[in-house]
Order: sequence, then C-alpha cells, then structure tokens
Amino acid sequence: MEPVPQTADAAAFLAADEAVDHEHPLVRATAARLRAQAPDPYAYAEAAYTFVRDTIPHSADSGDPRVTWRASDVLEQRTGICHAKAHALTALLRAEGIPAGLCYQRLTRDDGTDPVVHGLVALKAPGHDRWARQDPRGNKPGVDARFSLGEERLAWVPRPALGERDYPGLYAAPPAVVLTALRQAADRAHLWRLLPTDLPEREER
Repeated sequence: MEPVPQTADAAAFLAADEAVDHEHPLVRATAARLRAQAPDPYAYAEAAYTFVRDTIPHSADSGDPRVTWRASDVLEQRTGICHAKAHALTALLRAEGIPAGLCYQRLTRDDGTDPVVHGLVALKAPGHDRWARQDPRGNKPGVDARFSLGEERLAWVPRPALGERDYPGLYAAPPAVVLTALRQAADRAHLWRLLPTDLPEREER
C-alpha cells in the first residue's frame, strides 16, 4: 500500500519539528556516521533503517519503562515504542535529504481485542516515484520486518476481519492524539492507557 500525503507541501517531509528534530547534533552525528559507510542514498536509507530497527530496542520487548518521543532522545536513550522509533528513523532520513513521513496501522490481538495504533515510516528514495512503507519497530520471534522499496516487508499485515487496517494517510508530523499520549505518559505502563486505539477521521484529511 502506498500512503497518501496529507499535505501538498513536499518540503514538509524534509522539515524538522519537535518530534522529528533532525537538526539536533546527535541526530546529525548519527546520520554522518551512517552515511560514511553508505555509498549512495539507497544504501544510506537501508543503513538508517537497520540501525533503528536493530540497535534501539522496542521498550515492550526489552521491558524498559522509559517513554521517549523526540528523535534525539530515542537515539540518546536507545529505547522507544514503535512511534518513537519511527520518529528517529524519519529524522535520520530527513537529515540526509530523503523525504520521509509517518503512517499508521490499527492492530489487535488474535481475538480482536486491545486495538492499538501502530507507527510506521514511509520514504521516497531518490529515483523512486512512490512512497515505500517501512517498519523499524524491531524484530522478534514471529516478526521479520525488512527494508524494501518494492514488495512491503512489514512486521504485520492487517486482518480486516479483526478490525485491523492500514490507515491511508502519510503525515509530515505525528498526529496530535499520538504525540499527546507520548508526551503525557509518566512511564510505559501509563502510556499503554493513553495511546489511541484508532485515528480520528479528522486526522486523515
């Protein structure tokens, strides 16, 4: 699925903001280190993806109670849930001039309970005319997400019968309902009670 940008301003997908703070020195230094080992933009995009997926543990997998949401904090503290890791990857991509944005899925347990909004990244690599979704949340048994500009290799494929879905929107900045939950949570247990279970219709215009 190719997400639909929610703004016609292409520059928005290269901009810095409070969550995707790619002008921060740590983000810049991390990008420069990855770029030094990547001969072209494709190689850099894959290196940035692999770095976020594999070296920053998903806090639910590691049991880390800390909540991060700003890209620079995710890189510094090396922890975060899917949304935080998506912010970090988006920042690293934009730091090297690769347009990137945030997109989302609605997922549930196998019985359709406990719905949650899951965060992804979409990028438009040089020489490619479409947005390609990536899932940097981190692999574990049963999850094998990979970097791909062709066929998607995401962690999960939504199951419509359980109320799961791909949201069509591509956002330059995190939707307010997601960012507010991340910013207000005292710890990860508190965050689970604050995160939205669906994206409001108004967030998808």
